[in-house]
Amino acid sequence: MTPPLSDHPVARRDVVLVVDDSPDTLGMIHHALDNAGLTALLALEGRQALSIADKMVPDIILMDAVMPEMDGFETCRQLKQQPALHPIPVIFMTGLSDTDDILRGFDAGGVDYLTKPVHPDELVARIRVHLANARLTQSARTALDRAGQLMFATDSHGTLRWATPQAEQLLHAQPFDPGFMAQSLRHWLSEPPERGQQRALGDAGLRLRFLGTPAPGEYLFRLLQRDGEAELALLREALHLTQREAQVLLWIAQGKTNREIGEILSLSPRTVNKHLEQIFRKLGVENRTSAAAMAISHLTQT
Repeated sequence: MTPPLSDHPVARRDVVLVVDDSPDTLGMIHHALDNAGLTALLALEGRQALSIADKMVPDIILMDAVMPEMDGFETCRQLKQQPALHPIPVIFMTGLSDTDDILRGFDAGGVDYLTKPVHPDELVARIRVHLANARLTQSARTALDRAGQLMFATDSHGTLRWATPQAEQLLHAQPFDPGFMAQSLRHWLSEPPERGQQRALGDAGLRLRFLGTPAPGEYLFRLLQRDGEAELALLREALHLTQREAQVLLWIAQGKTNREIGEILSLSPRTVNKHLEQIFRKLGVENRTSAAAMAISHLTQT
């Protein structure tokens, strides 16, 4: 008699891609992962790992640093160049203990390293931590996209690390190539910019607002459309302003003088001042510096 099917679906096992040129090490790690309820995909060298990851995206990768032909550092760099694989945490396993070698792993995109010989209990514990962190990060990015946030992050060289799907779609629709954006951001980040600062991106009417550095080496930006309607709506709703007051405050946050704001919005300086008085009253501030700081705080919150 066939046993009845369970009403509860079987939980999906996390998939770990293990890359090591030692069959003995692969066997030991496979046994440890299986006992921990994890599924292991095994690769003996870098190119095989790239091929496996392309066919079945793992949840996390364990990477031997020293391998013939393509070492773990180069394999990690190539994995990180693929958008679908870039968010996957990579833990290096290495017998190397020099600081320079450890830094090479982090520079290549790794999130952690283990010194060989690997201890199974420590290995599984590290995997659990990084899987949890990766899921929290992905959940946050998904929430940002569902909220319509056009946001992305780069490294200090302007290379894209991640983007919400809407931001990625908008960037891909632009007439400039990724190299142009990376070059522009690299120059901007060399200063570096202040939180809330804006800069035009190309000639298509896009602007970038710098949101800060949420993690070491990661720089967060929001894409802005030419008309800034999303920002105006945010200021209106958050600070209970009229459309015109929100426009004036937005330009104040960008460092414009009353005269410049009057020219942009076709208002007399007297009218700009009247709007400022209402803005100060509603925000509970006494000057334009405090008003600008409050606006930037709302515009850069994530």
